[in-house]
Amino acid sequence: MAEVLVVIPAYNEELNIERVVDNLIRNYPQFDYVVVNDGSRDKTAEICRRKGYHLLDLPVNLGLAGGFQAGLKYAYRHHYSYAIQFDGDGQHRPEFIQAMRDKMEEGYDIVIGSRFVTEKKPRTLRMLGSNLISAAIRLTTGVRIKDPTSGMRMFSRKMVEEFALSLNYGPEPDTVSYLLKQGAKVAEVQVRMDERIAGESYLNPVNAMKYMSKMLFSILFIQNFRKRDKRYRKKEGGKQS
Repeated sequence: MAEVLVVIPAYNEELNIERVVDNLIRNYPQFDYVVVNDGSRDKTAEICRRKGYHLLDLPVNLGLAGGFQAGLKYAYRHHYSYAIQFDGDGQHRPEFIQAMRDKMEEGYDIVIGSRFVTEKKPRTLRMLGSNLISAAIRLTTGVRIKDPTSGMRMFSRKMVEEFALSLNYGPEPDTVSYLLKQGAKVAEVQVRMDERIAGESYLNPVNAMKYMSKMLFSILFIQNFRKRDKRYRKKEGGKQS
């Protein structure tokens, strides 16, 4: 069994999922994968079953947080050392997975596939929102994350366990901010991402503004009152004793 699991949350990705998974199978067999069909209303699940893909088929739409957590539970139960969040729309490029895996060897808990480690952010409204989130994370944690909205994130076994056993752990910048406050070590690796070529993104301009506002409010205020899941604290404490 591979030590890296590629978790692919997919909601209505019938136009993309085959291209994404076939590329992994054909060109990156050193990594395992699982598609988490998040209650899609299109033929995403049908395509995955027909092609014989590794599939978690959720009966209802749980949203990105629920779908991703299902994938992390799978990774935890199957004893993977690392799990990476990987979009089902074809924007993430698997040739960068190994570099992220190698960075993990330096003792990091989370490695983000960042578009802006060595490259500058374009001056767009969306990047303005990203800059504001970066500033909020730095203000509250002292750590600078250059690409906080990147959805390409790799998690160590320790983080896989915490996501799998805890509640309300969405793979979003506010959770990264919270985990930084809890002592997690986070790094970024330069990657390139492709534009979506089929289907529609959830983050249209209106939803993007709502998302940025929600993240800023959560990072600056909500995370100050967030409590670590008691079940995980007990388990962690039991391991240390």
